[in-house]
Amino acid sequence: MAGVVLGESGRRVLIPAGTRLAVWGDPIAHSRSPQLHAAAYAVLGLDWTYERRRVDVIRFPEALASLDASWRGLSLTMPLKGVAHAAARALDRRAELTGAVNTLVLGADGPRGFNTDVGGIVRALAEEGVVDPPRARIVGAGATATSALVALSELGVSEVDVVARRPEAVEPLTALGAALGIAVSATSFDAGTFRAVAVTIATLPGDARIPDAVAAALAADGGFLLDVVYGHGPTTLSAAWDHAGGRSTSGLGMLLHQAVLQVRAFTTGGVADALPDEPAVLAAMRRALESDA
Repeated sequence: MAGVVLGESGRRVLIPAGTRLAVWGDPIAHSRSPQLHAAAYAVLGLDWTYERRRVDVIRFPEALASLDASWRGLSLTMPLKGVAHAAARALDRRAELTGAVNTLVLGADGPRGFNTDVGGIVRALAEEGVVDPPRARIVGAGATATSALVALSELGVSEVDVVARRPEAVEPLTALGAALGIAVSATSFDAGTFRAVAVTIATLPGDARIPDAVAAALAADGGFLLDVVYGHGPTTLSAAWDHAGGRSTSGLGMLLHQAVLQVRAFTTGGVADALPDEPAVLAAMRRALESDA
């Protein structure tokens, strides 16, 4: 039977009876989500299963429609965040702003979509002591850059430079920035020099090619670097930050904290309410991440 629990802001939320969860994407073999979620549900005393399944954009609608009442929710990675957004019957604000959903909570009223990547970035940066930076930089203008921009707005940033190969790719971010009250400017990789910032969020793939001179210029006065990729070893940018004596971190912190918010969504129907003994849950998930490194 489905149950009623306290959800966001004390609101009573009907949670489906299912105990099955999974992460979908293509590729998917690299995903650390099963280990993270298994650790969380063990601490919470929940006998839930969390699987990994390769699903592409074309097969997504049929795969979603095939899920029965035993399913509680899905984590979505690339390239499914856009189609998951379209499939959701209701969206949280972060998903509405970004047009991306990485979490679907299933139920009789249809899937509810969340973007926990935004909160994952906010929490990962706060853990590193990055709070209320006046100016920031995003490297890359793809889908993850949108979540990075919303996260920076929540941190109180008023100016963001987006470094991209094609200026026209920055236009959607400029429009979103205007809606968020952020001045977004586009800068080419060929600029040679870049404005000083308090934090840089790199949203490029791990194998992205960046000339050493450009990476060095980005590292100079680039502030703290959050490189959202993980599992690829040092990237060109993280190596440049190390060489410049700057502080940086990989995307593992973002992965960890967005997963905590997913666990909240699957257990309460929303992301606002902390889990019972959340510090213990977070610690167990962190240990699982470190042991799988």
